[in-house]
Amino acid sequence: MLQELLGAIAAAGSAGVIYLAMAARVVKQYERGVLFRLGRVSGAARDPGFTLVIPFVDRLQKVNMQIVTMPIPAQEGITRDNVTVRVDAVVYFRVVDPESALVKVEDYKFAVSQMAQTSLRSIIGKSDLDDLLSNREKLNQGLELMIDSPAVGWGIQVDRVEIKDVSLPDTMKRSMARQAEADRERRARIINADAELQASKKLAEAAQQMADTPAALQLRLLQTVMAVSAEKNSTLVLPIPVELLHFLERGNNPQQTPNGETAPQTREGDRAVGGPDGDRAPRAPDGAGAQRALDGGSTQHVPDGGGTQRSLDGDEGPRAADGDGGTRSG
Repeated sequence: MLQELLGAIAAAGSAGVIYLAMAARVVKQYERGVLFRLGRVSGAARDPGFTLVIPFVDRLQKVNMQIVTMPIPAQEGITRDNVTVRVDAVVYFRVVDPESALVKVEDYKFAVSQMAQTSLRSIIGKSDLDDLLSNREKLNQGLELMIDSPAVGWGIQVDRVEIKDVSLPDTMKRSMARQAEADRERRARIINADAELQASKKLAEAAQQMADTPAALQLRLLQTVMAVSAEKNSTLVLPIPVELLHFLERGNNPQQTPNGETAPQTREGDRAVGGPDGDRAPRAPDGAGAQRALDGGSTQHVPDGGGTQRSLDGDEGPRAADGDGGTRSG
């Protein structure tokens, strides 16, 4: 009798241990447990820790409450300005309602992935290329709203969406590189021109200052000579006084009369031969014949295209043009 009693107690204990092992469940800190009893949700979600269920009646399904990082596959689309691009992104979301995540959607991770891909293609079609490259914060916010709107009903909260990379065609990359190079060259030319303008203004002020103080020009010349002589080269510097240059410049200019008119310059070939008294006969124009004065008589010049004027006895006689073009006074 005692043996039967002990056997019954051992059997009951074994059954209890087996039942406890089948009914015991452990929910981790980052999980929540949804209890399905006979196929229906029973009560609220189980908190982390140790919990019991009815074997063969209850089914406890655990839901991860951590933030899930899901990469969105690269999507190819055409922007609003007709440029073909490939854009990939990443979405961060987490479950806030484990019961809705299990009941209202079959696979919430797959649903979020498909919704993210669709929203990304829609954002590509509504945006320009410049917005995709420079204004990503605004696009990220719009993409987050598009994904989060249907996900709220699934018990999912989208924390953040980031566009990772924008792939452009090679031709578009070369075009953008040429545009950027041209823009940099334009800015470089503007800066260079501005520097030249400022330098010219400073040089003009320096020239005005040196003009007011002539000794400053001499000091500057000496500084230049010292700078050149300090270098180890074979350059020979011969400083020339500025006054010498001014003297040579005045020597090259024609002489002027007191009235301010330029005085005529006399050439040796333009002088006429005078008489015994030192008087000079009038000069004949170019191309005329020679003038001679004999016996101290005065002669008059008659341009005849090559004739000769002669005075034999010193008296003026009648002038006659012969066939040879000569004019004689007898």
